Amino acid sequence: MKKIFLLLIFISVSFASAQSFNFQYDHYSVIVKDLDKVGAFYKNVLNLKEIPHPSAPSGFKWFVIQGNSQLHLIGKDSVAMEHSKSVHLCLATQKLDELITYLEENNVTYWDWPGKENSVTLRADGVRQIYLKDPENNWVEINNAVH
Repeated sequence: MKKIFLLLIFISVSFASAQSFNFQYDHYSVIVKDLDKVGAFYKNVLNLKEIPHPSAPSGFKWFVIQGNSQLHLIGKDSVAMEHSKSVHLCLATQKLDELITYLEENNVTYWDWPGKENSVTLRADGVRQIYLKDPENNWVEINNAVH
């Protein structure tokens, strides 16, 4: 009985300590070939604010998403990637309709999850989402699931 009690205490302490990490989202990194072209997409199409890299004068473009969350673009001469929609940066906004209007006015194509151009996916939980491709075909989901 004493062994069972000690085991239960050990499991409880282990479970509690495993749940004690207070993670916050920090950044998402994307490797790109044409740093200027892809950087212009995030700056001009998605209106993200570019910030300086803390130590590297070239080869990177960093953008603030919100607060301390960031997007880091890393320039490389060659990028061997398969661009699956399942691997994507996701941004959320309560202004999804305004963004869609802006994209359409600027002839920027977006897709729903199945792949229909200029269409919106309505998830079962009521969240609406679209997908964009940056100039190197990296996927970006934008939805209205702001918490």
